[in-house]
Amino acid sequence: MGIRTLLIDDEEIARRGLRVRLERITDIEIVGECPNGMDALNAIRHLAPNLLFLDIQMPQMSGFQLVDALPAELCPHVVFVTAYDQYALRAFEVHALDYLLKPIDDDRLADTLRRVRGIMAASSSSRYALQLRQALDGLGRDHDGVSRRALSDRLAVPVGDRLMVVRVADIDWVQAAGNYVSLYLGKRAWLLRETISAMDQRLAPHGFSRIHRSTLVNIQRVAELRSLANGEFSVLLKDGTALKLSRGYRESLDQLIGRRL
Repeated sequence: MGIRTLLIDDEEIARRGLRVRLERITDIEIVGECPNGMDALNAIRHLAPNLLFLDIQMPQMSGFQLVDALPAELCPHVVFVTAYDQYALRAFEVHALDYLLKPIDDDRLADTLRRVRGIMAASSSSRYALQLRQALDGLGRDHDGVSRRALSDRLAVPVGDRLMVVRVADIDWVQAAGNYVSLYLGKRAWLLRETISAMDQRLAPHGFSRIHRSTLVNIQRVAELRSLANGEFSVLLKDGTALKLSRGYRESLDQLIGRRL
């Protein structure tokens, strides 16, 4: 059985050139091509590729944002295809990310595939997904120490046989459900396999605050705070939803609303 491979690049001529090279390699099975990250999200779910050749610079959703949006259980091995200069590529090498520099050299492609085969044989998919996310976080930290993943403004949520792309700004609040979280958008709720602590780190840069050990809230959705007798608060959202603000999380909300409660 060959390595199921998906090509993702917004330039059709770039995909065609890579396809021609890969079709010569006996253990590579090309299962599809995508011109953008949004199409790739659904293709990954339906085609279950083992390997992505992923362009970094694409409109609407970059290669980094695509990886950020993928649930860990759906993350294949990734070879980034980039036109970055040699100076920038040193950062990829430090974080052990596989990459190909455009225009693609046949010898470099062969070296990359040898490395991919070795990693696939040695690592579980879940372990690789974690290592990839950690490498991207290290590669993508800006001067304030905020990671690319935290700055991504979309989440991919599995719904049946589809992936729903949800804008972070559209989420009203988030509730823990074991190793899952429920994302509430108006009257709708989507279930995502993620812990509340991980979602807290991911959504905090977007104006979300943790008001309870099991609850995050989008501050833009808060309409009113009501004091309760036990020193806690009721947080009323614009749609009428009432959430509890426990005393242990008052400081974070104080900072976001700009005053002490």
